[in-house]
Amino acid sequence: MSHGAQRQLEVAMCLATHPRVLLLDEPLAGMGAEETDRMLTLLARLKSTHAILLVEHDMDAVFRIADRITVMVNGTVIATGDPRSIRENPEVRTAYLGEDH
Repeated sequence: MSHGAQRQLEVAMCLATHPRVLLLDEPLAGMGAEETDRMLTLLARLKSTHAILLVEHDMDAVFRIADRITVMVNGTVIATGDPRSIRENPEVRTAYLGEDH
């Protein structure tokens, strides 16, 4: 079973317990582009029926899936808001995104 399939199975096992909230820590870590796309498609479907707390460093994926983002640096919150405001935040750009985003 591929790494991405294993991660999807982990989410499925959690869903079997009928949670209202999914707490996901780096669910995309170690995945290739196709596996990441499949997981994000799954999470997009789930967010209409579940609250999802996602800890993730793949900012392109975060912008694709999140409605609200909180950015932390060294344990301190530097910004909270919708994806557009986070993408445009100068502190976030300096800490994580660089000037290309």
